[in-house]
Amino acid sequence: MNVIVYDLEFTVIRKQEWLAEIIEIGAVRVQELEGQLKITDSFQTFVKPLRDASFNQHTTAFTGITYQDIQNAPALGAAIEAFRSWIGTGSYYMCAWGPDDKYQLVKSCNEHKIPLDWIRNHNDIQKQFSKKRSGEGTYRQIGLKKALEMLEIGFEGSHHRAVDDAANTAKVFIAAYSDFELAENNAADESIYTTHTVYETGDSEPNLPLGNLAELLKAMEKKG
Repeated sequence: MNVIVYDLEFTVIRKQEWLAEIIEIGAVRVQELEGQLKITDSFQTFVKPLRDASFNQHTTAFTGITYQDIQNAPALGAAIEAFRSWIGTGSYYMCAWGPDDKYQLVKSCNEHKIPLDWIRNHNDIQKQFSKKRSGEGTYRQIGLKKALEMLEIGFEGSHHRAVDDAANTAKVFIAAYSDFELAENNAADESIYTTHTVYETGDSEPNLPLGNLAELLKAMEKKG
């Protein structure tokens, strides 16, 4: 088993003319060793935004990431290449807490013309955990902090830092492993991701064909 639990941090956008951009990728690898699931490795990189103006004091206040952290960081394409190299060439599952990371990852890859074929076997850990733990006949979305409390696991590191959030998500995955069924899929085969391109016109109003991607997918899930 090779499970990549990852987390992304984004710029905090207050103006409509900018898209949120990835500024940090963090991940841990979960593998079975001697009959037990364990975190065996970690990955972290800052990412330099394509548009410096999208980085602001709101982003620093929320994430703790400063402009000094990202000014010499690799661009998204190089950061993704490093991430893929760390993941390796064997089979793997990708897991994140909630749907936002996948939506943003796909949107950003489309914007930067990065292939989607590596975004495969993706699973929303929060959704599965919430369905199992909400109680009979009810469903409520459970946050990562609350999930850790329910499992009597302490949060380690800093909130809203990618590698720390990934590591704590992995702790939930390991502790509640029986709650999860890992699905096989590939974003490159999903038409909702591949039939549009994210781009900007250069005008004050952006052209965002995937701007409502999260809402569209949530609506599809409700109908399914």
